Amino acid sequence: MKKTLPLLLITSIILTACGGANVTATPKASATQGGDKTPTAESVVEPVSRLEVREEALNGLEITVWTPWYGIESDLFNSFVNDFNTQNKWGIQVNLINQVNFANLYEAVTASLPTEARPDLVIALPEHAQGWYADGAVTDLTDYVDDPIYGMDSGDIPFVFWNQDLAGEVRVAIPAQRNAQFLLWNKTWGGSLGFESAPDTAEVFREQACGAQQSMLTDEYAENDALGGWLVNTEPMTAYAWLLAFGGGVLEEGSYRFLAPKNIESFKYLRELSESDCAWQSAGADPIMAFAKREALFITASLHDLPFVARAFASANNTDKWNVIPFPGPAGNNGTLAVYGSSYVILDSTEQEQLAAWLFVRWLLDNEQDARWVETTHLFPLRTSTLDLLGDYEKTHPQWAQAVDLLPEGMIQPQLASWRTVKVMLGDGYTHMYRVNVSSGQVAAILAQMESTARDLSK
Repeated sequence: MKKTLPLLLITSIILTACGGANVTATPKASATQGGDKTPTAESVVEPVSRLEVREEALNGLEITVWTPWYGIESDLFNSFVNDFNTQNKWGIQVNLINQVNFANLYEAVTASLPTEARPDLVIALPEHAQGWYADGAVTDLTDYVDDPIYGMDSGDIPFVFWNQDLAGEVRVAIPAQRNAQFLLWNKTWGGSLGFESAPDTAEVFREQACGAQQSMLTDEYAENDALGGWLVNTEPMTAYAWLLAFGGGVLEEGSYRFLAPKNIESFKYLRELSESDCAWQSAGADPIMAFAKREALFITASLHDLPFVARAFASANNTDKWNVIPFPGPAGNNGTLAVYGSSYVILDSTEQEQLAAWLFVRWLLDNEQDARWVETTHLFPLRTSTLDLLGDYEKTHPQWAQAVDLLPEGMIQPQLASWRTVKVMLGDGYTHMYRVNVSSGQVAAILAQMESTARDLSK
């Protein structure tokens, strides 16, 4: 896989390198009586932390971390905590409490904020961090990132990850994990239908989905006549990705706006796919198995799903090649990925505890830990440089490598606390549109209701 960086990212790295923390001062040469200049030794000014925390104050300091994970993610994070506790040079000790899932964690943290029992560090969703920041409970991490001693190179983290955790100029969190929603395309089956390349526009997507459905009408099995195209997915991030692909979205000038021309165009397009039988639904259908059995030319998936898709193809003895592709829009629009995931949030406490929590976060973002996250969870690497450690993983997970290549097409979610509930409403409204078979000519009414509800939820 080519490891190319966007131009702005390369520029950021170069500027960071040029503006390093070591400053060299060269005094002017002095003249002797004879007029000869005597060279003087260069004096090096050692960098000094601006955080005003004495390093010895960290020795033996204990901090508490709350996580939302269970299973393999929880096990891996437990091993990270043990490694950090035994290896870190400051003697910092991390105590871990698992809150099982994001919903429980959000409620527990919110309830703890007025008390002394609140955690020092939380792994939460970005919209949770935005809400806690609005309540005055979150540490601005800008000074920590930029510190000459304890800072980090943010230029190594893709913008679509890094920019999600901003509230204006304030850095309310740091990326912990990032995933994306995208489409899977059966390349081999598409080729046999006469489609030699993946669809790069919504019109070509329609043509291929309809072609796959038409192919079902020519075989001897009547029960599959309604299958073949895109197997509809009604998750909130799928709806959001389709809106973005058509140049729309859910915000306009900082407020929720659903009833917009490009959003109407997007939802109308999707409903027309179903009305022409080029997209299909079935309450009992397993999208991954349908994809592996050539019942759907396209399905929607996330990075978490890719290993399961590979196993399903193997189980079905299907040797077809399949690719990860972005959500296509009208001609002239690039395809889109909707990127999402959790973040590290440091809550306000003492300066010493905040620095200790930051040092743990910075350690978690080191390449070695980042690579272990990828190999265990199959999500995106948070640092571009981590790809240097993942060469073998790329070779054995080609679709994951394709997804990484698509990151320049990734887009962030709204940087609003209200997105916590608005995204659920988006998913409900999108699901309702399919459940009651709203006609393509009536999607504006659905979007109008979404907009009204979103504005109520954001009050």
